[in-house]
Amino acid sequence: MYNGLLHAHSGLRWIALCLILLAIINAAKSQTSGKYLKKDKMINLFAMILLHTQLLIGLGLFFINEKLKINYGEGWMSDSLFRFFGLEHLLGMLIAIMIVTIGRKKAEKLTGTRDKHRKIMVSYTIGLIVILASIPWPFREVLGGSWV
Repeated sequence: MYNGLLHAHSGLRWIALCLILLAIINAAKSQTSGKYLKKDKMINLFAMILLHTQLLIGLGLFFINEKLKINYGEGWMSDSLFRFFGLEHLLGMLIAIMIVTIGRKKAEKLTGTRDKHRKIMVSYTIGLIVILASIPWPFREVLGGSWV
């Protein structure tokens, strides 16, 4: 079960990153259109939904991972692997998802279409930066990151 969730979480990250990037590009292009179409709303919504799906899978991984449970005790903060997955990754992703969710909700309440697109663009960009900083990339070998 753990391996299946891990592969799903790792694979879906690429779709989530593409959807967030698509939402940012769409918002940047659509600022001058003067319209906030259903297409815009759906791109933003699906990006946010996929982030929440990733959160649920990640929390499942967090709670069933025996390695992290065993090592939560004295000194787990001194081990970079356990500190990253037990604190930095989890906290970074939660912050990013909150920024995206709150930004989307605030954008939906705005009246001007240019303001909606700008709010989406800014909040999703900030969320994307936090996500990129929180992913265990392969060049962070000590964290066991991989391209898959």
